Amino acid sequence: MAKAQSFGDKLKKKKAESKPVVKVIKGFKGSDGSIRFVEQFMKVDDINEVDKIDIK
Repeated sequence: MAKAQSFGDKLKKKKAESKPVVKVIKGFKGSDGSIRFVEQFMKVDDINEVDKIDIK
């Protein structure tokens, strides 16, 4: 029995919509005066939107 899909067909289907993933790092000043960093990976529609991303 023949396969309905090849491995190449599966890869093409998953690549249909890809958004760039960026690592966002934000620094906060702690109560003891030290600086704490929060980092998070996020998908964005456009690279120019990186400045508008808010991490809480």
